[in-house]
Amino acid sequence: MNKAFKFRLYPNSEQQTLLAKTFGCVRFVYNRMLSDKIAHYEETKENLRTTPAQYKTEFPWLSEVDSMALINAQIHLETAYKNFFRDPRTGSPKYKSKHSGHNSYTTNLINGNIALADGFLKLPKLGKVKIKQHRPIPEGYRLKSVTVSLSPSGKYFAAILYEYDAAIEPVEPVNVVGMDFSMKELYVDSNGDTPAYPRPYRQSLDKLAREQRKLSRRKKGGKNREKQKLKVARLHDHIANQRKDFLHKQSRQIANAYDAVCIEDLNMRGMAQALNFGKSVSDNGWGMFTQMLSYKLADQGKQLVKIDKWFPSSKTCSNCGAVKAEMPSSEREYRLNLHIYS
Repeated sequence: MNKAFKFRLYPNSEQQTLLAKTFGCVRFVYNRMLSDKIAHYEETKENLRTTPAQYKTEFPWLSEVDSMALINAQIHLETAYKNFFRDPRTGSPKYKSKHSGHNSYTTNLINGNIALADGFLKLPKLGKVKIKQHRPIPEGYRLKSVTVSLSPSGKYFAAILYEYDAAIEPVEPVNVVGMDFSMKELYVDSNGDTPAYPRPYRQSLDKLAREQRKLSRRKKGGKNREKQKLKVARLHDHIANQRKDFLHKQSRQIANAYDAVCIEDLNMRGMAQALNFGKSVSDNGWGMFTQMLSYKLADQGKQLVKIDKWFPSSKTCSNCGAVKAEMPSSEREYRLNLHIYS
């Protein structure tokens, strides 16, 4: 099994310069290979296979950065094409923009070129980078790769992927709970309980709008605009961290308390677009919550069961299975054959 640990990095000025070069080279190789693939396919109707090494003669500055970072860019592009051909709804691969605010690259462990010890992370070309390791790595975990990223707020992170052997015994689902998505409270479970969801985006909406108005008034290309842009990015980081903190704690409580959790398989993106609930759905974080719940349950041999979104769970009696065809969402009890169902 694989598990990743994400830690904060504190590179010095020279390392930051090399990281910026690496981000740029990875983006360049990805875009160049994508462009060549598209042009070759339009001309010959065949798939072009290239490697980053083929571009180093024409662009010698590619040799200044970690070669594994460039190889992983090629792997990511090939994966994007495979996903597109398997399911065209995922969309064809897109060019990477340097203005997106998100930069990252992945490198692999080869002959001890990566090591984590004594508050430093050893990386190819960079050497030892100071790291804030806030949790220990369990015994028996084997390092596989590292993904270095730069957030829009200027923070560096390292997601270190480990491989480990685990014999997880499946748990008999005795204590089971069902959860229904709720726009306001995150969810309502089958026991009638709801969490006190803090709604971090809504709470910070006025402050965020005020800072974004300041940003819109700053002159493009000026230092004050860059300072204000960083301020807005840090506020977004704060909101995201509040949401993640709550979702991690809530999913951990549920994973420890129940043997199985049943949820409805919802298309959150479609719901946000169709119902114009984009802000509320994004602030809710239901997709992130179910993802956290899934792996935390799996680590303990427990199950996350997804029910088809068209299954009439709210209209079906839990005792006899009778289904009431017409039932508004506000109605939670109905009478059938002189019995009360809820």
